[in-house]
Amino acid sequence: MTDTWKTRTKLVHEGSRRSQYGEMAEAIFLTQGFVYPTAEDAEARFVKAGEDEFIYARYGNPTTRMFEERIAGLEGTEDAFATASGMAAVSGALTSVLRAGDHVVSARALFGSCLYILEEVLTRYGVQVTFVDGADLEAWRAAITPKTKAVFFESMSNPTLELVDIRGVSEIAHANGALVIVDNVFATPIFSRAVDQGADVIVYSTTKHIDGQGRALGGVVCGTQAFIRKTLEPYMKHTGGSMSPFTAWIMLNGMATLDLRCRAMAQSAAAIATALEGHPKLARVIYPSLASHPQHALAMAQMGSGGTLVTFDIAAGKEAAFRFCNALDIIKISNNLGDAKSIATHPATTTHQRLPQDQKDLLGITPGLIRLSVGLEDTDDLITDLMHALDHA
Repeated sequence: MTDTWKTRTKLVHEGSRRSQYGEMAEAIFLTQGFVYPTAEDAEARFVKAGEDEFIYARYGNPTTRMFEERIAGLEGTEDAFATASGMAAVSGALTSVLRAGDHVVSARALFGSCLYILEEVLTRYGVQVTFVDGADLEAWRAAITPKTKAVFFESMSNPTLELVDIRGVSEIAHANGALVIVDNVFATPIFSRAVDQGADVIVYSTTKHIDGQGRALGGVVCGTQAFIRKTLEPYMKHTGGSMSPFTAWIMLNGMATLDLRCRAMAQSAAAIATALEGHPKLARVIYPSLASHPQHALAMAQMGSGGTLVTFDIAAGKEAAFRFCNALDIIKISNNLGDAKSIATHPATTTHQRLPQDQKDLLGITPGLIRLSVGLEDTDDLITDLMHALDHA
């Protein structure tokens, strides 16, 4: 029956489990261990746990399992594994599948911590990594070989909102037997159906839109049951990157309004991008649903929306960008995104500070670049706040 449910219904009901008390709200099972009726039952469970049987919270928990089933149902995958953070999800998805001597191809435009995993951690253990221009299908085609074990990319890059053609890269990767791992945070599970477009493994930082209130760190990896339970789960449960039951409960509550929030935020983001485009103090405005975005057609085909983030470049550079941020009233300076509160971030000095200057230049992370995560405030109030701050830039 759940297969016929629409998105908003799944976000409220998918994966629900109720105890003997028949509670309406999802219960928080704050326990690290579980009791077995007999020693024989304990032995049997350690051999093979059943659908509603649990061993230890690091391996699984009823509350966490509700969240995993709900996000898998939304994403359209067979299964999911909830992690302690978005980076635990990224590192787990990559490290669990790669071994010394394997080859991975990745888009160059990545969040700094993702680059660290690829450049520092994986290479330290003998994995060969090749970086390409994610928007260039010919670059992917040239880099992926029959020896490539996996490809990795952000479907929409942080912070310059560059898209990767999921279907196009997946076709190239699958023709060579490679696994496609997609960080889908900026696209959100509402605007992207990455699995339908060819992705094998989809990663989210649930800290962002899925929580939506800036309350807790979390992550999740979605994929086939074979990948999640036979490849990822053994690695995650032994290395300790699992999500806590309390965090899973927060994420379950966040999911109930995910569709409503993302659509309202994207609608505001589109209006803000239109209002900012052409402003004399801005060198450029980057938003995928604008006709000026170089990948506008791909964004509309792949997502059907521009998403919840707008990036713009203050022409006068860092000092002007700082004056702009300091003049904001409603919009707050922070480094999170996907929150109900609008957030302005200066990537060059915060989220991407550690990147060498030549990499910042290559990725288009200029001294004046601002990443705006659009929240749920009134759109006109946000535009007024932005225009006032630009007067001070």
